[in-house]
Amino acid sequence: MSDTLKTLSPVDGRIYVERPLETAAGIDRTLDAAERAQRAWAGTPLDARCDLLRQAVDAFVAHASDIAAEITWQMGRPIRHTPGEVRGFEERARYMLELAPEALAALRPADKPGFQRQVKRVPLGVVAVVAPWNYPYLTAVNAVLPALIAGNAVVLKASHQTPLCAERFLEAFRSAGVPPGVFQYLHLSHADTARLMGDRRVASVCFTGSVSGGKAVVAATAAGFATSGLELGGKDPAYVRADANLMHAIESLTDGAFFNAGQSCCGIKRIYVAASRYEEFVAGVVDLTKQYRLGSPLDAETTLGPVVRTAAAEAVRSQVRDALARGARQLIDESSFPASAPGTPYLAPQVLVNVDHSMPIMREETFGPAVGIMPVASDEEAVRLMNDSDFGLTAAIYSADAARAETLGDALETGTVFLNRCDYLDPALAWTGVKNSGRGCTLSRVGFEQLTRPKSFHFRVTT
Repeated sequence: MSDTLKTLSPVDGRIYVERPLETAAGIDRTLDAAERAQRAWAGTPLDARCDLLRQAVDAFVAHASDIAAEITWQMGRPIRHTPGEVRGFEERARYMLELAPEALAALRPADKPGFQRQVKRVPLGVVAVVAPWNYPYLTAVNAVLPALIAGNAVVLKASHQTPLCAERFLEAFRSAGVPPGVFQYLHLSHADTARLMGDRRVASVCFTGSVSGGKAVVAATAAGFATSGLELGGKDPAYVRADANLMHAIESLTDGAFFNAGQSCCGIKRIYVAASRYEEFVAGVVDLTKQYRLGSPLDAETTLGPVVRTAAAEAVRSQVRDALARGARQLIDESSFPASAPGTPYLAPQVLVNVDHSMPIMREETFGPAVGIMPVASDEEAVRLMNDSDFGLTAAIYSADAARAETLGDALETGTVFLNRCDYLDPALAWTGVKNSGRGCTLSRVGFEQLTRPKSFHFRVTT
């Protein structure tokens, strides 16, 4: 196996980043340093930790334009969109910093004469964060910042597609004066990543990636008995009720399906529409999809960049071909997107109708710009189809009736229910999934619970 990481840019196929992979001795040094640093960091008052981390966020944001350009080169998102990742990073980081004093405050039961009782939230120790390439900062920040706020040390393993993101984190923490060893990164092979997660010095693993990757995490952490939080795949549905604002639904769901070239675990992949609005909705989505501009993500006019690699594009093309062979109909003529070509990561967006749940395009994860649309006769049919999935990350409802939407939401097997929006993380709310979409939680005050453990103090006061 090669001992070098090579990042091929989807922009032009050339090597954009090359880094040596860490050795076994280097991993040991990193974990030993993390253990030592964590003890002192946990003893640092919360307000002092937060002050340093706020300075780190400031330092990170100061390089926003360079960071945005690096994201584009590493994974292909259009340059007009990548600055949004830095803004999202800042929003989540600052929210969790402001929430920390409340979320990490000790719980105190009702007074009991002669006793002092409390439950403190204390850090776990060393937290390993394994981050993906599709939103390399937005996914990582969900765990990295709260873990550090809570007093843990963090070792980040970034995707081989986006290695510069780990280095940007370290640069920001160093410039803010965060003590050495509190945050570190490792560029690792798959085998060494598994060994990292199973090391006795790692207390918890926060992983974002595929279902198969999540199963590998569970197997690896069993060796060292670390806890794990898993954000895995999605096949997220939306339901457009008859009373929906149709123009808003068309605009929101088309963006939800095709933003980031459809490479989002919480992107919209299947849409169910009240039969009375179906034809109008489909026509609107097709018209809006045709307005996308596929091309070089370095061009400010481009709204749809390449997917991450040619193999990923071919996987989506294969799903579409399979659906067509089973009777589906595609509504987008690929020739209207001249940049789209087999053998390249440049892939035209696709809207499919005449689809059903016998087709992989409606059941298996599609990490690219393709969406299937079906008519439904009732709320009940919509809920049944939305739940007919191995995944359960988010679901979106479009309706003018919030009370009815909440009732439907209660019946949905999913971590988040949206009304009249989709594909968005609010840092005040728990981000979590069910079924094959994972387990555990990030963001909100609940997210701090996964990165700490309760410690009870039961004092009998004598005089």
